[in-house]
Amino acid sequence: MFNGLKIFSGRASKELSKEISEYLKIPLGDILITDFSDGEIYVQIQENIRGADVFVIQSTCHPGNSNLMELLIMIDTMRRASAERITAVIPYYGYARQDRKVQPRVPITAKLVANLLTAVGTDRVLAIDLHAGQIQGFFDIPVDHLFASPVIIDYIKKKKIKNAVVVSPDAGGVERARAFAKRVNASLSIIDKRREEKNVSKVMNIIGDVKNKNVLLIDDMVDTAGTLVESVKALKDNGAKDIYACCTHPVLSGPAIERISKSFLKELIVTDTIPLGKEGRNNKKIKVLSVAKLLGEAIIRIHNGASVSSLFV
Repeated sequence: MFNGLKIFSGRASKELSKEISEYLKIPLGDILITDFSDGEIYVQIQENIRGADVFVIQSTCHPGNSNLMELLIMIDTMRRASAERITAVIPYYGYARQDRKVQPRVPITAKLVANLLTAVGTDRVLAIDLHAGQIQGFFDIPVDHLFASPVIIDYIKKKKIKNAVVVSPDAGGVERARAFAKRVNASLSIIDKRREEKNVSKVMNIIGDVKNKNVLLIDDMVDTAGTLVESVKALKDNGAKDIYACCTHPVLSGPAIERISKSFLKELIVTDTIPLGKEGRNNKKIKVLSVAKLLGEAIIRIHNGASVSSLFV
């Protein structure tokens, strides 16, 4: 069933890779990754992968540039070691927010990253909750785009939250929030906000009824948590009861943990696409769910040439 399948992990996704390995009952590939004293990355594969179907697991989270470069070097190493096929498993695709030109003379870095991954010899990409779905079109190789919502929805259903309303934090997330609301049998509301600068936004209006309701605030990522905390405050001011936030990617940079701790938020539900630091892991308001089974199942199906479409929900 798994003949010729090899799984390797970069340093950014060690714990998640171990869980995927345990789910598949396949040991992680033997790879040496170290840094030279000047910061350059050195990679050596310490087993034979000639003719193998190789999956490289690496989120390009903080430090994004180093983790991206490490991923590229690993793929180049595997190509030169004569791997038959190389799939980049990228639970969190960094630079995804730079997916279009919103001002003159700025880059489209999400496309640049796609070009780099293709140029280095990647045959296929497996990702979870890309910030913008059109990023799939930046690649000229197959992209399997999974969603973490089934994992989060299973957890939400077990909590049996009554009188719930799903809230999209902005107009761009309405489609995601609507699909989520349908599956948890909840009503839908939208926050109308204005982004004044990077990582700073101001809530203008709340469209829909949240008074005396338990709120599920749905987004794909939380970065500095400034927008999240502002949204939570606005929802409380409009009469919301318990407020839960759900996101796939816990970027949680800068003052994010402190802001979450001091907010009215009852719980922040995230996945392990990005490993949390000690402060995040120990925070009682943050619940981490695993996407190892989801990714493991996708890897099995891709390797066996089976349909992955049932996972795209």
